[in-house]
Order: sequence, then C-alpha cells, then structure tokens
Amino acid sequence: MPDADAIVPVVNGLMREFRRVMLTQDWHPPGHVSFASSHPGSLVFGRITLPYGEQVLWPDHCVAGTPGAAFHPRLEIPEDAVVVRKGIHRGIDSYSAFLENDRKTPVGLDARLREISAGEIALAGLATDYCVLHTALDARALGYEVTVIESGCRGMNLDGSVADAWSRMEKVGVRRG
Repeated sequence: MPDADAIVPVVNGLMREFRRVMLTQDWHPPGHVSFASSHPGSLVFGRITLPYGEQVLWPDHCVAGTPGAAFHPRLEIPEDAVVVRKGIHRGIDSYSAFLENDRKTPVGLDARLREISAGEIALAGLATDYCVLHTALDARALGYEVTVIESGCRGMNLDGSVADAWSRMEKVGVRRG
C-alpha cells in the first residue's frame, strides 16, 4: 500500500494521547477465503461471490503466526493495549473490528469497549477504504461517536474507493480528525 509506513509516527502519537488503546490485527489462517491463491485462476483484487456477499481477493497477507502478521516494528504499543484479532475464521473475511463480513459473527471490539463504558472512539490504520471504513460504520451503527484520524490512515484506493469510503462515513456521522 503506497505510503503505509507514514502512518506509524502519527499512530504512535495518538496512542500517547489516549488512556485506552485497542489495536486490531488481521490474523488469517493459511488458505483464507480472502486470498486469491485460495481460488485457482483468480486474480488479486478480483471479486467473487461468497455466501455472505461480494469478496475482494487479496494477496496472501497477515497469515497467523508469521512475520507478515506482526505489527510494524516501529509501532510503540503500550503495555496495557488490548489486541483484537480479526479474520481468524478460514471461511469468512473480516474488515470490521466489530463484525465479520457475514454480519453475524462478532469480532470482539464491541465487548471490550463496553467493558470500559466507552462511548467515543478514534480510529486510525489501514486501509481507509476497507478495515477503517467498515469498523467506523459498524461503530456508528452500535451507537459510538467516531472520529477517523485522516493523517493516521492510508487506503488501497481501488477505483476511487477512498473517496467513496469518506463519503459513506460522513453520511453516518463519522467525523474526520
């Protein structure tokens, strides 16, 4: 993703500003349904239809337990940060940190936020037009006030998807920070 490393200093600064920090981490099993390699003859960034809807096919990424699933080495993660892993089920992708793409299976962030009575959240990360977008939309649907820190995000921007993501987020009351 172009310029993805540029968000690290921004995210590090944000983590110092907040009392509670929760990170999400893609943690896919080998052969995950979202990997183009799991669908012979399919291309990366192609699309297929799965029981839960349309699925973008990605290169193999964030395979559980591999260096590719690790957080960026310059990310300064607080000792008491909570890590919520998503995309852990082989047959369901997960863009949101609240619900898997089947829109039924909880990922875990909502439960963690409710434990601390959080009502407002700030989001940063990758990718603006997929994981950040869907996490922000689900957060608003669950009643959270949401600010997405634009300088702390980067997107894939497939066919104008970043502009579309911002439009969708703004329509439901997500603030840009």
